[in-house]
This record gives sequence, C-alpha cells and structure tokens, in this order.
Amino acid sequence: MTSHQEMIIKLFEENRITDYHSLHHAPTKTSEESAKVRGVDLSSGGKALVLKYLNDSDEESNTFGVFVMSASRKLHTKAIKKEFKTKNVRFANAEELAGLTNGLVPGSVPPFGKSILNMELFVDTSIQDNDIIAFNCGSLTDSIIMSTSDYIAVAQPTKIFSFSKE
Repeated sequence: MTSHQEMIIKLFEENRITDYHSLHHAPTKTSEESAKVRGVDLSSGGKALVLKYLNDSDEESNTFGVFVMSASRKLHTKAIKKEFKTKNVRFANAEELAGLTNGLVPGSVPPFGKSILNMELFVDTSIQDNDIIAFNCGSLTDSIIMSTSDYIAVAQPTKIFSFSKE
C-alpha cells in the first residue's frame, strides 16, 4: 500500500466511510485501460489533473490546484480561465508534480485536495453524472471505487463547476 493510499484509507476511517472497494491491478497508462481493469464505465473514472493557474490580478501568485473530471471528457481550459479570471492555465510538469505530491507520477494522482495533496480541489460537474467514481490512489496499480456522494462528502471540494467538454 502506498503512503497516499494509506492517507486516503485513514481519511475514509476518520469520516466513517466504509462502502468502497480497493483494487490492486496491472499498471495502467490511460483512463481507458484503468476503466477496463476496474470493470467500470469510462465515464465513472475520476481523472485528477494538477494544473497551474496564474491570477492575472496578482503577478506573483502562481497557484496549483487539483482538478477532477470524468475520464470520458476533455479539459476545457477556457472555463477555468474564465472562473479564475486568468489567461494562463497549464498542466504541472513531471518535476513540479513530483514536488507538489510527494513523488507522484502522471496518472497516479488521487482526486483529493487539501486533505491528501495540500492543494485546492475543484470538481467538474461531470463527476456528479455517475453513481460511482473510480480513481487511482497514489500509484498506477491501485484504485478505489466508491459512491460519488461519499467521495464528494469526504473530498470536500473547494468548488464544483463545469470545466470539461465532450
């Protein structure tokens, strides 16, 4: 069990979340591969992206956040730019990601904010279209499947808004 997975399980215990399924599987590199090994629809996958956004009103403010959306959808950066009144949104590079997340690699980021990754958490409305959410929990070989309502309750997103497109 990874340290991130241990932190997630501890968070579940602290919040009395018991109805979830942990799954150890072969390494997956894409959301499609992950959905297949989990035995769930691609749309129920929670894709967690670490993005850097610059607040144009404060030139010194370089902020990273975790943005979670359905794995069946594409990122709509214009919506994020509009929400944060910025012209600059980009993915964290591999080095930044590792530094911000205690060594995680792309594809292994769990969909949690301050409670696990010490960043703001933003959830796309597409996550609420499914009864369940399935996500990587700190590795490319470990996943959790749980109810979306329990996920939202325990993850406590900073904001839920639309930032994806088909």
